[in-house]
Amino acid sequence: MIKVLVVDDEPMVCAHLRTILGSAEDIDVVDQAHDGAAAVEAVVRHRPDVVLMDLRM
Repeated sequence: MIKVLVVDDEPMVCAHLRTILGSAEDIDVVDQAHDGAAAVEAVVRHRPDVVLMDLRM
């Protein structure tokens, strides 16, 4: 299982990505964050394999 953290400042983008990625059998979206500080906290808490982040944030 691949653990993914989704980070974007637009909550709807996070929700859509979470839905799309969550439909895959081997992907577990462990959390989503809407700013850099929350993203760092989520990485520490969940130890994801992948962080999918909007770089324009």
